Amino acid sequence: MSTGKTIQAVFFQSDSGSEPVKDWLRGLLPQEKKAIGDDIKTAEFGWPIGMPVCRNLHGGIWEIRTNLEKKIARVFFCVDDGRMYLLHGIIKKSQKTPKEALELARKRKRRLFNER
Repeated sequence: MSTGKTIQAVFFQSDSGSEPVKDWLRGLLPQEKKAIGDDIKTAEFGWPIGMPVCRNLHGGIWEIRTNLEKKIARVFFCVDDGRMYLLHGIIKKSQKTPKEALELARKRKRRLFNER
């Protein structure tokens, strides 16, 4: 039976087995979790999808963009073989994406594909 999803969201797992994006989401307010989850679901059902929900950051990294009250949430992901790998999540107050956050997502992507 088909779920209707065009792509399946999967949490990136660290060497220790933790799922950093899932852990990050657990620490957010319920309404923030819901808004971010709704945008992830929109991407799963509508992929490929562009602005305002998703934006290509180049090098195979994408971001899901969620506007929260007075803040902005971003979930960085990559896509491979029908899966969207959720690599890193941040909350920020400005439009500029921190270089460290993007580099961490790239590092996790490299690790993910080097393990295959």
